[in-house]
Amino acid sequence: MTQNGFRAEEIDTSRPHPARIYDYLLGGKDNYEVDREAGDQLIDVAPEARIGVQSNRLFLQRAVRHVVGAGVRQILDIGTGLPTSPNVHEVAQEVAPDVRIAYVDNDPIVNTHASTLMSGAGTTSIVLADLRDPRAILDHPDVHRVIDFDEPVALLLVAILHFLTDAEQPAQVVATLRDALPAGSYMVLSHATSDFNDRSDAQDAYRTATASMNLRTRAEVEHLFEGFELVEPGLVQVPFWRPDSKPPRTAGEIGIYGGVAHKNS
Repeated sequence: MTQNGFRAEEIDTSRPHPARIYDYLLGGKDNYEVDREAGDQLIDVAPEARIGVQSNRLFLQRAVRHVVGAGVRQILDIGTGLPTSPNVHEVAQEVAPDVRIAYVDNDPIVNTHASTLMSGAGTTSIVLADLRDPRAILDHPDVHRVIDFDEPVALLLVAILHFLTDAEQPAQVVATLRDALPAGSYMVLSHATSDFNDRSDAQDAYRTATASMNLRTRAEVEHLFEGFELVEPGLVQVPFWRPDSKPPRTAGEIGIYGGVAHKNS
């Protein structure tokens, strides 16, 4: 049996997947027992994890409104995760109805749910691909169906790069994507860290998952923005990036950095 171009047996439900763990922490229903067990293990050692992913999601929404408000009309969202309303296209199109979005994720379940949700939407595209092969993403026909790389693009890398190991060269992956973007583009990026709490034990929740968690320091995350200029307030914990309401009481404990940056040339 096939679903949206892939075999059902290709869906691995025996191991946790970061997108499904994230969905569970957000209170979603599109996850399996292995994902919930991993999520509970994460909460046991990092109680702020649930409020952290919620704060990360709100950061994403604020950042999308910012880049669309700045005039960008194309979004390439890599590592989109399972659909969680409001989705990126809903947030963006509230600001400007003509925004086009290409969603990319490597989990077939994400692909299925997103395709069902957005079927028939000519301004969106759903791509099954892996961030570890950025060239394949950039060359994918379903990306090119909605993204014109001669015009400014907002690249979203939200809570995804910490699933690449150092050996998988996350900085080089970002550089490949950056070099494909024209001047006037933006990058929205968030990344987990243990700078505020020693959460190395939180990585254990991802030991059996399809991707490991790799925490990085502020300096290491800031390095990923090379070739971009960070907009104010720079690289900060996600609750403090241009908040539109009072940050949660435990905001200072949230180990996720976030930033938005502009490509000038």
